[in-house]
Amino acid sequence: DCLGTPIVYSPVKADLTGNIKKIRAVYDSNPAKFKTLQNILEVEKEMHGSAWPKTGATLALMWLKRGLKFMLVLLQSISDGERDEEHPNLIRVNAMKAYEIALKKYHGWMLQKLFMGSVYALPYKSDLLKALEKGKDVKEEESIEKIHQFLLRVTPILDAIYEMYTKMNAELSYKA
Repeated sequence: DCLGTPIVYSPVKADLTGNIKKIRAVYDSNPAKFKTLQNILEVEKEMHGSAWPKTGATLALMWLKRGLKFMLVLLQSISDGERDEEHPNLIRVNAMKAYEIALKKYHGWMLQKLFMGSVYALPYKSDLLKALEKGKDVKEEESIEKIHQFLLRVTPILDAIYEMYTKMNAELSYKA
């Protein structure tokens, strides 16, 4: 909801939510068996054989981690003060950097063009920060510090998921 125009970004939100639901459904089916994300991947690898990792919660987590990487790179870029000097309240520069790093190589031509157009519907940085603060008026420096603290806690978790995919040879490089 922080990304502005609902009609433009509702498919992204639906995709992220759908991936979370798929992973959660596997976990809920047997919490004792699926204590960790790695347990889920290991069991699915055994269950699905040659179809793995192109199926189930493994595939959902792969796309979820990519979406989360996009968000973390976007927030890191904002936190680092990267901006368009002519339009310092726009976050297009930050979003483009995040897209290049996290998603572009997995998207075909059509999705890449769709993303390029969608950056014009992004909120202003001030509106994004206010949304992250749940509408409270907070100084930009305070919001940036909270983002920095969030990134310090969450980035190692996402890095561990990426490392797990690499070690298990679960990463797919096809384009959507």
